[in-house]
Amino acid sequence: MNSISIKLTSEKLSLQECYDFVDDPTCGGIDVFVGTVRNQTQEKSVKLLDFSAYGPMAVKEMNSIAERALDKFEVHKIAIHHAEGVLQIGDIPVIIAVSAAHRAAAFEACQFAIDSLKETVPIWKKEHFEDGEVWVNAHP
Repeated sequence: MNSISIKLTSEKLSLQECYDFVDDPTCGGIDVFVGTVRNQTQEKSVKLLDFSAYGPMAVKEMNSIAERALDKFEVHKIAIHHAEGVLQIGDIPVIIAVSAAHRAAAFEACQFAIDSLKETVPIWKKEHFEDGEVWVNAHP
């Protein structure tokens, strides 16, 4: 049984795909984190975000995070999906879904996964403002 779904794509991310992957009748809790592109950061209006990744290394690290979450928490399945390319306000750059028999494990694993992703996965975003742009080594 495959308990990990990893995706790095320029296609639109699907919340339903992530949910369907982790859904299982043995699990009493599913926790989902959805990152969205917001219209403001540090009191500056954001026009759009552009995500770039070192693909093979990003996928490898996302898989490592998922494996560590499965080992560390009592979770059944985990999906970590991240978008590349230009995203508009309201678009979804990242989805993490986790299923577990009990809600606490799902919440903890989801928090662990997004925090680890932000710290270790080689994905960068360029924030575009009315008056310029800046590269940021962080996630939404």
